Amino acid sequence: MVKKKTANASASIARNKRATFEYRIEDKVEAGLQLMGWEVKSIRMGKVNLSDCYVYIKEGEAFMHGCTIQPLNTASTHVICDPIRTKKLLLKRSEIDKLAGLIERQGYTLVPLSMYWRKGAWVKVEIGLGKGKKDHDKREDTKEREWKIEKARVMKKDKENA
Repeated sequence: MVKKKTANASASIARNKRATFEYRIEDKVEAGLQLMGWEVKSIRMGKVNLSDCYVYIKEGEAFMHGCTIQPLNTASTHVICDPIRTKKLLLKRSEIDKLAGLIERQGYTLVPLSMYWRKGAWVKVEIGLGKGKKDHDKREDTKEREWKIEKARVMKKDKENA
């Protein structure tokens, strides 16, 4: 019997925690990235920031804008390294058409949620299809998160006393 390899924590490169706070994510899509060599080397060193990043669709192609990949100090001198270069996302035509329709007609937004390694060598981005939260929704989420933490503390304290 062959066991399937599961994704481990070391496969994760970067997460966009702000996206789940700002948006209500309804669907997720995995996309490849078109990268330059120096970007892959920087990603291997963990110099990636997804916090101010968003995805847009233009002329039937998907692009990720605002993803900061800091170049290494040892980068080649003949290559111009632009840390916030717009990167093309590699998606199937049917996926792009579906996402474009939802964005244009129903007011959804595409936000990168995480970046990770697939099969050890391929950089993938998980894109979330979501709608922006209102301020009161954000407050409710914060209250719920704090309540979960407090409940865990109480339960732990009860276990220690029992």
